[in-house]
Amino acid sequence: MSGNWAPEGDQASAAPPHLSVDDYLKGILARDRGVLARAITLIESSRPDDQDAARELVNHILPYTGKSLRVALTGVPGAGKSALIDCLGSLLTGRGYRVAVLSIDPSSVRTGGSVLGDKTRMVKLSTDPNAFIRPSPSGLVLGGIARQTRETMLLCEAGGYGIVMIETVGVGQSEVTVAEMTDFLMVLMVAGAGDELQGIKRGLLELADLIVITKADGDNVVRARQAGEKYAFAMSLLADAKQGPAPVVTCSALDGTGVDEIWKIITSRTTERERLGYLKKRRNEQNVKWVWSLVEQHVRDMLRNDPDVGAVANQAEAQVVDGTLCPVTAADRIIRALFNSASRLATIRRSGPPDQPRAALTQEKSVPLRRGFDE
Repeated sequence: MSGNWAPEGDQASAAPPHLSVDDYLKGILARDRGVLARAITLIESSRPDDQDAARELVNHILPYTGKSLRVALTGVPGAGKSALIDCLGSLLTGRGYRVAVLSIDPSSVRTGGSVLGDKTRMVKLSTDPNAFIRPSPSGLVLGGIARQTRETMLLCEAGGYGIVMIETVGVGQSEVTVAEMTDFLMVLMVAGAGDELQGIKRGLLELADLIVITKADGDNVVRARQAGEKYAFAMSLLADAKQGPAPVVTCSALDGTGVDEIWKIITSRTTERERLGYLKKRRNEQNVKWVWSLVEQHVRDMLRNDPDVGAVANQAEAQVVDGTLCPVTAADRIIRALFNSASRLATIRRSGPPDQPRAALTQEKSVPLRRGFDE
């Protein structure tokens, strides 16, 4: 094994209490798990000074990313996402791969808090030196992912983890967001939970690279196979003209049945996509979507953090509640306040030091992903 795939090299963290961007960069590249964890905390922070440092860190880390295989797992609640990750991840670390798992937990609409309990269900991986598990709250972000999942994934890639798995909150039409940042999307389903073909929406079926019927063990084996046949038929109807239908497999995380087949499908389909140039095109398109997601995020941050914009928004909201202002006019006022704030910020930046260009987002290198996968 070579490059990102080698299991050797994890260092015990001995980081100082306060780290500079350069300290973070050096620690991550040295495969210091403690520094990586702290860098992710920096990325997730909502403090303005932390956000500035996080942007600088991501810009510096980009040249060291793009070499990992990015796999997403989504599915209905109770489909066994964590159990399958534990089983598949242990299989891969046993073969010398280094695996990072980003597990997204739903956040409370009342308090914003999350349980972050998925790691406790990954019994094997949680103690594996070649695995890194990071639970993160969704923060009420739509799409089953956390606010900074893309950036966190890049940090893990730079930290030498050749396989990055993202476990989403659940399944639904909005879960397609995770497909916009990964190379391969697995959709997990459970047999015997009702009308299987109503279990997920057409939009997600069309994006799925693999349908996995889980818990195919004991008395559920026959039901799992029957569900697999139904999904195989459905996928044949939704098949992409160039890539063909997504495969459907049954598996059991309890006894490991079908897990090796899942990995073979992932590697074979991804290798073929890379050969055809589809993978490079997909990642380029994902970077463009990342740019626009950052734009939307910046607008939301301005609404929340800019006092002038916030004052206009609060006043407009109060007038809408009182019935003295039309919602359409209120929206126009808030948008004008956003533009005015952005104009002031641009003027300040032009008079100060040169701004770091956001174009750095496009610097991510498209290089062969699986050097050593089949060794």
